[in-house]
Amino acid sequence: MDKLADVDIEALQAAFADASESKAVKRLMVALAYADGVSVETVSERYDIPRATIYSWLDRFEQQSIAEAITDDSRPGRPAKLDPSQRRQLAADLARSPAELGYDSAEWTPERAQKHIEREYDISYSLGHVRRLLRESSAGT
Repeated sequence: MDKLADVDIEALQAAFADASESKAVKRLMVALAYADGVSVETVSERYDIPRATIYSWLDRFEQQSIAEAITDDSRPGRPAKLDPSQRRQLAADLARSPAELGYDSAEWTPERAQKHIEREYDISYSLGHVRRLLRESSAGT
């Protein structure tokens, strides 16, 4: 139990009492259990978390503030193909009938929406992604 020797346990408890995000709660539960003398092996089994992850979390509590240790750094992933303005316009397009936009149909299908996005925005999306966009806009059938 050589980790967390310099971490304020009362501060961990206070953060736990205030935490609402599940990831933060889980990390704080792990740190508090460890600080209470529970071995990493037992914590790993109890919470079904790999030991390497627990050690990583404990290291974070030692090296960072509690607020930093309980949150992840931003991982933005691949940049969006549609910028926010285009995304709003697409949502407005999908809220309208395809017939209003010059298509021979009253309902959006993934294929029709995919062609519309390619035609209007010069962007190619997979049908799976277009289906997700339709679900998000509630325009899909």
